[in-house]
Amino acid sequence: MDSTAATALPDLWDRLVGTQPDPNLWVVIATLVAALAAVVPHTAWRLSRNAITIAHEGGHGLVALLTGRQLTGIRLHSDTSGLTVSRGKPTGPGMILTAAAGYTAPPLLGLGGAALLAAGHITLLLWAATALLVAMLVMIRNAYGALTVIVTGAAFLLVSWLAGPQVQAAFAYAVVWFLLFGGVRPAFELQAKRSRGGAGDSDADQLSRLTHVPAGLWLFLFHAVSLSSLIGGGSWLLEG
Repeated sequence: MDSTAATALPDLWDRLVGTQPDPNLWVVIATLVAALAAVVPHTAWRLSRNAITIAHEGGHGLVALLTGRQLTGIRLHSDTSGLTVSRGKPTGPGMILTAAAGYTAPPLLGLGGAALLAAGHITLLLWAATALLVAMLVMIRNAYGALTVIVTGAAFLLVSWLAGPQVQAAFAYAVVWFLLFGGVRPAFELQAKRSRGGAGDSDADQLSRLTHVPAGLWLFLFHAVSLSSLIGGGSWLLEG
């Protein structure tokens, strides 16, 4: 028993930190098209946007913890909105970084995922995503949010443990393409809502009140981060 465990643990570690072969270019292109199909059509986006909301609210929560705030809960709603509540000083760098993390989290996660895939760390990406989802589940405070995170985490877990290398690679590339493309659309949606006089309490408006910097400049930052991540991450995926 001890010898089996002693053998299994190094093998598991090697699998986690080792590299896997890049998929064929046609797989990379096919997953790019699949991601676009999940983001561009309005009907598909109404469903797939839930995954972006997970990343958005997870970004708020993670940065809140990293800046020393007390994370009290995360809610995900069926209309693809979400709410992250943390306690701490209502002003200052911690609150500003927490508020700014939502719209920037999905594209930056996509960029980080693209870097891992370009380096051949497909398994590491899948397991890291699973771990983040499990950690987020602990902080979910409503049934719909828990269901959404469980289903998403289960998909990652099943692929990382049961699927073959080619399926894992295709799944990982599809996820990263989706984060890169899906990270761009919310900022444009927010811009459209604000142009119609809506979304008065958006992240950009909250940041404006915290920093006395116009909300439009914060919206520009969201656009800059998402589009730069798409260009940089997309080039890494296509070159890999």
